[in-house]
Amino acid sequence: MNLSKKIYFASDVHLGSTALKHGRERELLFVNWLHQVKKDAEMIFLLGDIFDFWFEYRKVAPQGFVRVLGAIAEICDSGIPVHFFTGNHDIWVFDYLPRETGMIIHHEPYETELYGKRFFLAHGDDLGKTDKKYQILTRFFHNKLAQWVFAKVHPDLSFRLAHYWSKNSRLANDDTSVGFLGEQREHQIIFARKLLNTKHFDYFVFGHRHIALDFQLSENSKVIILGDWFKECTYGVYDGNTFTLEKIIDKTLTNSN
Repeated sequence: MNLSKKIYFASDVHLGSTALKHGRERELLFVNWLHQVKKDAEMIFLLGDIFDFWFEYRKVAPQGFVRVLGAIAEICDSGIPVHFFTGNHDIWVFDYLPRETGMIIHHEPYETELYGKRFFLAHGDDLGKTDKKYQILTRFFHNKLAQWVFAKVHPDLSFRLAHYWSKNSRLANDDTSVGFLGEQREHQIIFARKLLNTKHFDYFVFGHRHIALDFQLSENSKVIILGDWFKECTYGVYDGNTFTLEKIIDKTLTNSN
């Protein structure tokens, strides 16, 4: 790795969401960010829910996002790896995105070493959760038969249903809409602390919770939660020495909730 280069992290852009205002402006803001970070990026990690909904039919992919996909493809073509983690909203990524853009797709948490430090990377929606209903729902979404059945629904109807569900779940103030719950209640911190008992990681980096958090888990380990792109517009940067959460200040976006 080139120590003069940086590693960038982002999550929870929720492109295409019908629950959030200023969708085009948010997309352009994210595209501009991609163009900016490629100037000194060693690699880029997109940790889930980049799209509010994504489903790839055999011959059909979601409309829109042309600028985002083009920017990502340009970055990948230039030799900069882009790692894409499926989140709970864009879980149904199959072979279209990696084939068209060159991204590396992760459907599971990813353990890696970056500039000599150990990283545990994941979207983090189901890590440490004891909610049985959520676990059942997650297994259902991963089920091949359920995916096959959903693929038989006409795209116009399936996408309408998906966005309706997404809008109502967000407006219902689920756990992605509230602030820091405290280390004893944050599932991702609980998970990281338990895993740290058996394996060391310098950084646990998650998305999903829509809060920007830099939490000192132990003397040599941190939990980073990346925030989102419709409240604070935050992202992570690792330069080989420190991991920082940075915020895009020049924006005109507002949250519709």
